[in-house]
Amino acid sequence: MAYPYLIGYVSIKDLPILKEEDIKKLDIINLAFGHIESGVVVSRLEEFYTEFTRIRGINPSLRIVLSIGGWSAGGFSEMASDGESRRRFIESTLEHMEKYDLDGIDFDWEYPCISIAGIKALPEDKYNFTTLLRETRQALEHHFTKPKLLTIAVAGDEYYIHCTEMDQVQKYVDYVQLMTYDLRGGFTVQTGHHANLYPRYNDFSRASAHKAVTDFHHAGVPKNKLVVGVAFYSRKWTGVPDVDHGIMQMAQSTGGYGPPYHQLVEEFINKNGFARYWDDEAKAPFLFDGETFISYDDPESLFHKTNYVHENELGGIMYWEHGTDQTGHLLDVLHKNRQQTYKREA
Repeated sequence: MAYPYLIGYVSIKDLPILKEEDIKKLDIINLAFGHIESGVVVSRLEEFYTEFTRIRGINPSLRIVLSIGGWSAGGFSEMASDGESRRRFIESTLEHMEKYDLDGIDFDWEYPCISIAGIKALPEDKYNFTTLLRETRQALEHHFTKPKLLTIAVAGDEYYIHCTEMDQVQKYVDYVQLMTYDLRGGFTVQTGHHANLYPRYNDFSRASAHKAVTDFHHAGVPKNKLVVGVAFYSRKWTGVPDVDHGIMQMAQSTGGYGPPYHQLVEEFINKNGFARYWDDEAKAPFLFDGETFISYDDPESLFHKTNYVHENELGGIMYWEHGTDQTGHLLDVLHKNRQQTYKREA
């Protein structure tokens, strides 16, 4: 198989904290985020553009991509619904790419046809999304002599498939990044894994990275275009009954955004009353102190995920997001596991 991508989402404001060793490990940086305002692309790249020179000096082969969107970022449905507004948006995208010498563009529309994030949504988004990607791909090929990346980030559950035409969409994108985290959390009071590789036997929800890969492949996306997402942050539930170490219990809160990984290492993992447990079926860790339940990714779960990517000949791994692991341990694990896998194969 082709060497899989290692992709990191990096907040634009966090570009200065990218260390030399991090830059050398990555293939692609997704800059989070650009947004749509008045139908055109806007970003903070001007403030941090000098970082591009530093990054490319350290790793000339690393590609820098602007991700447009993110949770609660609107403007997509309105823009995609009309041919003239799509043309204007795509022109602004090309101008942005040219101005900042970007290697590609990533659409993170959360989500076509779904307004849960407080953005506008229409049933027609399903078809307008395909048209937007087709017209963007055509514009990129016409405007640039050097190939540019066009990618998307997608929800890691089947509702996203129902609201898109993935068999058509995949023709226009270089790869599809599965957000196989937040599989449960902010909308669920039942504790459980938010970034599990496989489903747990007694989980009402069957969502998992494996299920996402299977569903998107069956929907028409080639396996070598599927990129598995991993979490550098946690989800946390409070008011959890002290039963079965807190897993699969009804909490008094939803699974809100929890501590970043570096804070878990410093204050939570086998510290301050929290014990780490391993779910071998789900291939996922969790923490519990008798009242608070925390779901997260760690080196052991990432080992299984990198092996899964290799064994299934997938397109790679991406993570959200760089600033939530200031230890550098998780990126190092992803890099080393990838290197060791391919050394064994060679």
